[in-house]
Amino acid sequence: MSLTQERKQEILAEYQQHETDTGSAEVQVAMLTERINRLSQHLRSNKKDFSSQRGLMKMIGQRKSLLGYIRNKDESHYRTLIGRLGIRG
Repeated sequence: MSLTQERKQEILAEYQQHETDTGSAEVQVAMLTERINRLSQHLRSNKKDFSSQRGLMKMIGQRKSLLGYIRNKDESHYRTLIGRLGIRG
């Protein structure tokens, strides 16, 4: 369920602010979103995997706090990010 190195590099290339950016809030949100989507897919077929459910809830909480930080910093940047990631309908 973890991300492959190639997929991480693709996400980095798509969401990084500058060439050496590897840990900005936008990149972290993109990585978490990818992991959340993969884990959600896993839980659809393994409904009784409660430890993974707990991990999913923790990741969602972490993403929520990072998105709050981005929203407080720059509202328009926040809106474009959630649009690109396809979250919050």
